Amino acid sequence: MKKLLLTLLLNASISTFAQSWDSQASGFASPSRGISKLEIIDANTLWGLAYDGTAAAANVQEFTLTTNGGATWTPGVINVGDVTYQIVNLSAIDALTAWAGAINPSVTGVTDPNDGIGVIYKTTDGGATWVRQNATGFQTVGTVNSFLDGVHFFDANNGLAFGDPIGTTFEIYTTSDGGATWTPATSPAVVANEYGYTGNFVAAGNSFWFTTSKGKIYKTTDKGLTWTKLNSPLSDFGAQVTTTNVGSLYFTDNNTGIIVGAKNYVAATTTTAATGTFKIYTTTNGGTTWSTGVTYTGFRNICYIPGTTKLVATSALTTTTTSDGSSYSVDNGVTWTTIETGTQRLSPAFLNETTGWCGGFNSDPFTGGVFKFNGSLFNPTFNVAKSFVVSPNPANSIVSISSSLVDSYSLKIVDVSGKVILEKELNGIENTLDISALNSGLYFFNFTSDSKSETVKIIKN
Repeated sequence: MKKLLLTLLLNASISTFAQSWDSQASGFASPSRGISKLEIIDANTLWGLAYDGTAAAANVQEFTLTTNGGATWTPGVINVGDVTYQIVNLSAIDALTAWAGAINPSVTGVTDPNDGIGVIYKTTDGGATWVRQNATGFQTVGTVNSFLDGVHFFDANNGLAFGDPIGTTFEIYTTSDGGATWTPATSPAVVANEYGYTGNFVAAGNSFWFTTSKGKIYKTTDKGLTWTKLNSPLSDFGAQVTTTNVGSLYFTDNNTGIIVGAKNYVAATTTTAATGTFKIYTTTNGGTTWSTGVTYTGFRNICYIPGTTKLVATSALTTTTTSDGSSYSVDNGVTWTTIETGTQRLSPAFLNETTGWCGGFNSDPFTGGVFKFNGSLFNPTFNVAKSFVVSPNPANSIVSISSSLVDSYSLKIVDVSGKVILEKELNGIENTLDISALNSGLYFFNFTSDSKSETVKIIKN
């Protein structure tokens, strides 16, 4: 039995192309070790953080590392001085150097004033040994406890670590010497019942964002020295205060990002699957403002191809098999195309359009645990002949829409913010459409029939 990580469970789109994932052996001695997060350094070097995917869901402090593109993976132990501590995250910058954050775990039914107390450890020898850093940080015990939420390094010298509020601001530290010394930083003031979430943060360039239980986003553009507090479309990112709101945050550069979230989320129980209507909200100004959102019918785990608006999504097994597999989007989440279905996939990480991996579960040290992408996202149609043609492109007023493969289909026109401008049912080999009323800019013509699903980008002059 494989244990699923708590996250968004969504539906899949339809349309399959001849792309695939090649299985690699993560190397863990214990079976059903899952990969919760991949840290991709380059085409050869990746770190993977492990968790126990069995029904027992034991606490593990393990990682796996490859330096040859996944031909071989070498597992190891993240020694943080206490085997009961839970690893929060792993941040790596090369094949030798990485940092791990860990917390004293809470235990159901047990009152422990040290719950959430955090430690940071660094390795400079590929995980063979780990040394503690920032020994005085995240150690507050009292009416309000420290709770470490994550650690991130931008390069060999500059990094930050953040945790829940102590007093009126979040507990944040920065370093400019690889973690030898740490300096407190001050966030904007928090409100009652506002705290962060482990794992719900993202970095791009010199910027870093983390989310809170009050639906806020805290952002730095100078590696943690100064912070701003931003609004989001959600009231909560983790269903802890506003129990029907959940969301995850992703950025591809300092400005462009998405939130995948639901405002009507109902958590899974022992007999029912999680439910909710999810939307993708987009930003082009670093999170200062967000779009009204477009309904998301994709998958659970998402990553950007860095520096692009292309997204790759994967999903673990759910009660609905159509949610399994992987998918991609070339328009920042407006439309999605399925790569494959019916196969369990965990968190993805991509270096570019041809180089990517996602997590899985191993059977033994020699079988499974990681999947490497076999294909290319340079050409989003994968050299399949276009079913729909829109001309001229660019266009000023009248466009001709033709299809030689289907005689009835639906058209949805969507702008770059995800807003649906027009929905129309069309029949016949060729149709004309007046777009003169549209503002100048880029639009997505989404075509759907019983057998085809395709998106055509149109520039309106």
